[in-house]
Formats: sequence, C-alpha cells, structure tokens
Amino acid sequence: MSTTSSDPRALVQAGALALNRRDPAGARDLFERAAQAPHADPAALLGLAIACRDLGDAAARLKALDRLLAQEPRHVRGLILKGDHFHEADDPRAAATFYGAALAAAPPPERLPPEILSELRRARAMTDRYQQDYANHLDAALSAAGLVPDAPEMARFSQSVDLMLGRRTLYLQQPRHYYFPGLPQIQFYYRSGFDWLDGLEAATDAIRTELLAILAEGEGFVPYAQTQPDRPFGGRHAVRDSPDWTAFFLWKDGVAQSDAADRCPVTMAALRDVPLCAIEGRSPSILFSRLKPGARIPPHHGFINARLIGHLPLIVPGACGFRVGNETRFWREGEAWLFDDTIEHEAWNDSDQDRIILIFDIWRPELTPAERDMVRGLFSAVDSYGSGPAQAWGV
Repeated sequence: MSTTSSDPRALVQAGALALNRRDPAGARDLFERAAQAPHADPAALLGLAIACRDLGDAAARLKALDRLLAQEPRHVRGLILKGDHFHEADDPRAAATFYGAALAAAPPPERLPPEILSELRRARAMTDRYQQDYANHLDAALSAAGLVPDAPEMARFSQSVDLMLGRRTLYLQQPRHYYFPGLPQIQFYYRSGFDWLDGLEAATDAIRTELLAILAEGEGFVPYAQTQPDRPFGGRHAVRDSPDWTAFFLWKDGVAQSDAADRCPVTMAALRDVPLCAIEGRSPSILFSRLKPGARIPPHHGFINARLIGHLPLIVPGACGFRVGNETRFWREGEAWLFDDTIEHEAWNDSDQDRIILIFDIWRPELTPAERDMVRGLFSAVDSYGSGPAQAWGV
C-alpha cells in the first residue's frame, strides 16, 4: 500500500501495518497525516496515541488521547490508555477514574474482540489494585486520627466509610405497598430507646415453654405465605404454600387468634408493653416462625415502612443466618432485635434442626401519634374500596 496516499482510511491501514511490524516512528507519521482533519477518524487518533506511547512521547500521546476522548468520551481503549498515562505519571486517583470509566463503557464481553477483553481485564486488575491501596491508606489515616472504624460508638460512621470504599452495597427502603417519606434508612435498630426489649428477653424461657407445648401437640403451624384465591401470584413464589417456612399465629393481620393466644398467656403478657403496630385488618401480627432444616427465605421486601419487625429467637440450633441490606447477623436465643423489613432481607437455616423465633411488628418510633392515626385512616380508606383486602397488605 502506498504511503503517499492522502486517503485517511488508507493511511490508518498503513499505520496499523507499521505498528504490527514494530515501526512506531513510521506509524506515527502515517497516523499524524490521517489525523490532520479537525474531526479525524478515531482510529487514526487511537493509532497515533499508541505509536507515541511506543516512542516514549508522553505529551504527544496525551494530546492524541484528549482529541480522541473529546470526540468519543466512551471510547474504551482510549479511556484505558489515558488510565495508563496517569498510572505512569504516578497519579493513582486519576488513573483509577479512567480505568473505571472504561469498564463502565464497555459493551457485553460477547461483543468484544479478544484483545479488548484482555485490556479490560488489565483495567479491572488495576482498578482493584488502586481500590485496595486507597482503602489501606484511608484505614491507616483514620486510625492515626483516632477514628477507629470498629469502635462501637462509630458504627454508623464505619458503615459510611465501607459504603464509600465499595466494601458494602447501599440498600434502601423499597416497600412493596406503602412508603412513608422522611424516615431514616436503618437496617438493624440500636437497642437504645426500646427499654421494653429487656423485659421481653427476660421472658424468653417462659415463652419457649409455651412454644414447646404447642410443638408437642403437633398442630397449628401453617405456611407463612399462602395463596390468595382472589389475588394473582406476587413475589416469593419459592416460599408460597411451602412447608419449609411455617407460622403459628397468635395475632394475624390485626386480629387476635383467640384459641392460639389463649394457649400462650405468658407470651401475650410479655408483649403488653410493646408498641405494637395497630392497623385494623392488617397489623399487628404476632407469630412463632419456624424455618425447617436446609430451608432458605429468598431476598424480599416488606410491604410498609411505617413499622419495624421484631425477632425474639427461641430455638436456634446454629448455622442460622439473617441478612438485612448489607449486614448479616446470626440469631442467639433470648437476644431480640428490630429491623426494617422494607430493606431487602433474607434468612437461612443450614442446620439439621428447626429454627423458631417469635415475630411481631411495632410502629416506627419516628412516627408521631398523629401520623400513626393518619396511616390508620389511610388504610381504612383503602379497605373501603371494593370488598376490602383479601390479604393484609394487598391493594
């Protein structure tokens, strides 16, 4: 192919051949000629940047890359090469941003040639390396400043650092039916402000005794999630009507299950001081929740963020875990907790025995008494439409 041609496409092809035969000087001349137009072919600018890189001319390489990215800001190879430029200039923060931009701009792997995939893998490795170096630096700097992330009084701050560094994923409230705005995004609540938890936990042994009597009779547990004949299937198909996740209801959807509640007087007395969420036809629900050996409750969201869910573990054989958002905990018998079930959560029992906990729902403490009345009034209005809900939080 003649190198005297003025056709930019021919010059780009000739420049590529020059690069292949390891003639960066010749390639640079060809690509510079091809890139003379104000809106040069991106291939010419990319080739020019590579040729300048091979010749060790960092300034010319950067100039070619800036022209390329001004025309095509999401040009994958251009972004990687600019990341390389800043890596060599010992500017890790700038390098990481360009490598990250290349990874974000890349199409699906099946649409990429092997050489681009290889470059992307290198960009990923560099990004991971910078991220780890940055995290190590930040941890050391915070420690030197006395901001020890694992100190109990710094739990929220520690989570903020983990979120910033990508060590945790951000999970937010996503109620399936009703969202009350302005409430804090808290996965597990701290115990402060819930003085009644101590009294509830003190009754653990007596509550467990009532549970064991129910288990001995062998009746009363039903699937937690049940098919509603007048509603279509929603989510959680895997646990609908499942014998793996069952419940013995003392209260269900705001209605006392008299026979069951009468069999558990100690349990009901222990909940007397608990600020149960009270919405006619919907809450509270109070139940013994049983998860069979090997069973899992898949990730899901609750219906309404105006309440919190409480757990009091009663029978926990071990290897039973619970995740809310980006925090995983393990039940311990007699240690209660409160969490926001509108943040994605899941549970599992990897033991060879049943896991059983007491579940109840309370008002979010941030709601004023007037706001609680408003929420009750809203759902009363909802239920006045048609024949009312066939399931507690259905439309």
